[in-house]
Amino acid sequence: MSRPTPPTYKTRNWPAYNEALKRRGSLTVWFDPEMIWEAAPTGKRGRQQTYSDTAIQTCLTMKVLFGMALRQTTGFVESLLHLVDLDWQVPDFSTL
Repeated sequence: MSRPTPPTYKTRNWPAYNEALKRRGSLTVWFDPEMIWEAAPTGKRGRQQTYSDTAIQTCLTMKVLFGMALRQTTGFVESLLHLVDLDWQVPDFSTL
């Protein structure tokens, strides 16, 4: 039994096709300056958290999304925060 031949498409609008391919590789990351990056005090005994769960979850999302190691993730998030001029500390790899 032979396989059916896949349909062939002819590209007629090359500028639009090029733009679509470029948009496919586009990446936008938003850091909301109103986001709570540092943990709020809990009032409990013991050491307080330094970073909020949101900060840790953001870093771990970047790690999984791009398939990076933890140390690479901290460097990547540091560079993103530097690009958007946010003066936030990034959780250490051992914290993540």
